[in-house]
Amino acid sequence: MHFTKMEGLGNDYVYVNCFEEKVDDPQRLARLLSDRHRGVGSDGLILIGPSDKADFSMAVYNSDGSIAEMCGNGIRCVCKYVYDNHMTESRRISVETLAGIKYLRCISGDRRQSIVTVDMGTPEIGRDRMTVDAALTEKMLEEQIDVSGKMISFVRVSMGNPHAVVWLDGLDVACVTDGEKTMSIGALMEKHDAFPSGTNVEFVRVIDRDFIQIRVWERGSGETMACGTGACAAAAACMAKNYTNNVVTVQLGGGELHIEYDRNKKTINMTGPARKVFDGQVDIFSQEE
Repeated sequence: MHFTKMEGLGNDYVYVNCFEEKVDDPQRLARLLSDRHRGVGSDGLILIGPSDKADFSMAVYNSDGSIAEMCGNGIRCVCKYVYDNHMTESRRISVETLAGIKYLRCISGDRRQSIVTVDMGTPEIGRDRMTVDAALTEKMLEEQIDVSGKMISFVRVSMGNPHAVVWLDGLDVACVTDGEKTMSIGALMEKHDAFPSGTNVEFVRVIDRDFIQIRVWERGSGETMACGTGACAAAAACMAKNYTNNVVTVQLGGGELHIEYDRNKKTINMTGPARKVFDGQVDIFSQEE
């Protein structure tokens, strides 16, 4: 099976062109290929296929084999893949995902790296799934849950997939200064009863009204260097709490994303890099879990 390794801010995936390849058991394949010691090594598997609703479809499988509705860094790489491989002549494409159809534009780039903007849709904030503007007037956006004896405050955000946004200044000093303790909270929150389908967790530090820093615990993958939907969710929560402006730079472990909220359309636009790492092939029949 032929594949391409790609990454966006270090959030790396194995991509398979399902116009040419057949994948019978994608969940098992995701576990095999994602293994960083015995496989290719990645945060998961992304399948690019046909769609009767959009130009292409994207199916995302986390490194543990679980299904993800959407991947912000991953979908930027899909845009680069289909353009570089002459599957389209347009720099503007639509991609069907489990979180709906997303619209992308390849702004610039070369064979190695491109800059891509994605219309990520409308963020839904809180239990009542409000828009950013509606949430600005709400006083009780934050929820609390007991995580191993600690009460953790968070804001629930959906970007088509679930997120829990936690502000670092709301945690105790030990968690703020100890990254492992912070991530252990993320691991416990991912599988907490408050999130029947699990959740991604973003730990946010607001630097000023134009700049935030986040660390992400991704559902099904653990801590990753970057998460596109997580950056959008964190930015949307900060905007809803009036901590930041409508345009914000989000710094993650792997680099920066530019997030902009369109108040007319009520949608979030994300801009960031998509980079090809290498092409390869693997005998999937020789792989064992």
